[in-house]
Amino acid sequence: MHQEHQYAVRAIKAGASGYLTKDSASTQLVSAIRKVGAGGAFISAEIAEALALSAMRQSEGPPHTALSDREYQVFRMLAVGTSVSDIAAQLNLSVKTVSTHKARLLEKLGVANQTELVHYALKHRLVDDPNASA
Repeated sequence: MHQEHQYAVRAIKAGASGYLTKDSASTQLVSAIRKVGAGGAFISAEIAEALALSAMRQSEGPPHTALSDREYQVFRMLAVGTSVSDIAAQLNLSVKTVSTHKARLLEKLGVANQTELVHYALKHRLVDDPNASA
């Protein structure tokens, strides 16, 4: 299971007015829609805490929290085994651009190669572990 708060924090920072997990109760969904529709914001207590901690410890957090949205997107795709050329095709980028993102990711995350990048992603629960039982 992905750490859902990672997505929520990124969505809120990108300008989303609210965020609910797929496990949220339907009554909570109705409340969220009404609140956002009235111009407010809606986030759970867990997401609010994650946002606060992110703001308080921006430089103290794990390296992946400082990645841009595009870097994070490329990082996750690389971590699940997508090739550079496939990433380029899916994101409508040049292979060279994706390769540049990859090189910067390795540097920012402090890893030497794609294998270490995958280990990093698994360690921080940013991708599904294929060896975990369902």
